[in-house]
Amino acid sequence: MSKRARTSRIEKWIKEGRGSGIGSEYKPWLNIQDVSSQGRSTRLRGIKTNRQHEFLSDLERNYFYLTEYSDFVVDIREQFPLLPLEETIVIADELGIKHPTDPKTNEPVVMTTDFLLTVDKGEGFVELARTIKMKDELLKERVIEKFEIERVYWERRQIDWGIVTELEIPKEMARNISYIHDYYNLQHYDAFQDLSPQHIEDLAMALLQRLLESSQSVREITNVFDKETHMPLGSSMTLFYHLLVQKIIRVDMLEPLNVEQPIVIQLIDESKLKQVKYG
Repeated sequence: MSKRARTSRIEKWIKEGRGSGIGSEYKPWLNIQDVSSQGRSTRLRGIKTNRQHEFLSDLERNYFYLTEYSDFVVDIREQFPLLPLEETIVIADELGIKHPTDPKTNEPVVMTTDFLLTVDKGEGFVELARTIKMKDELLKERVIEKFEIERVYWERRQIDWGIVTELEIPKEMARNISYIHDYYNLQHYDAFQDLSPQHIEDLAMALLQRLLESSQSVREITNVFDKETHMPLGSSMTLFYHLLVQKIIRVDMLEPLNVEQPIVIQLIDESKLKQVKYG
C-alpha cells in the first residue's frame, strides 16, 4: 500500500465518522472485520448507548459488561483513535520508539485506546482512557513501548489513562452481567408485549414479594409463579433477570448467579418499578 493509499483510507474513515460522536452516534475507529484479533471478537448492543459495540477480545467484552453495570459510567466509546496520526508519530520520535506500522506495508497506522469512558461521580463529567491487556503481555518490551506512546498522548490532553488486566476484571461478575444484560427491555420478549405497564408492574411486585420471602430456589419460585399467573414457562425468570439488570433488586454479583439455589436478594429501589423499560 502506498503512502497515498494509506492516507486516503484514514481520510475515508474520518469522513465516515469513525472515532467521532458520542452516545448512540459514536462510531468505533476499528470494526471487527478490520482486524484479526486474538480471542473471540464480539458485537453487543449497549444499554447506555443504544448502539452496537465492537470488541476485539473476550477481555474487552468482559470489561464492557462492568462499565455497563456501573452507576458512574454514562458513555462508552471503544476502539478510540489517537488522532491526528502525526501527533503519535512525533511522540514516538521524541521517545525514541518505533511507531506501530502495518506489517504488510510498514506504513504508520492510527493507534487506538480500547475504551474512552465518560464518568459522572457527582462532580461533573470526566473522561477516562483505559487500555485492556492480559497481564502476561505487559512483560513484552514492545507492548510497553506502544503503551508509552499512548500514555503520553492522553497525558497531553490531561485525561487519566490506565491499563486494566484480567486481575482487575472480576470474571464471575462479568459472567453474571452477561446473563442479565439482554433483559433490560421487556418489550423484546413475546410474553410481555401485549401486557400493559400496570399489569407488568403488578406482576413484578408480586414476584418481588415471593423472591424476598421464600427460601426456595429462584427456579422453583419462578416456575410456580408462571403457573399461578398463567404466563408462559420462563416468563418469571425473564422478569427476575429484568429486575436485576434494572437494579431494582441486587444479589452478590461476585458470586456465581445460580438460579437452581436459594439466593440472598436485596430490594434496592422499589420506586424504579414505574420507570422500567416496558416500551
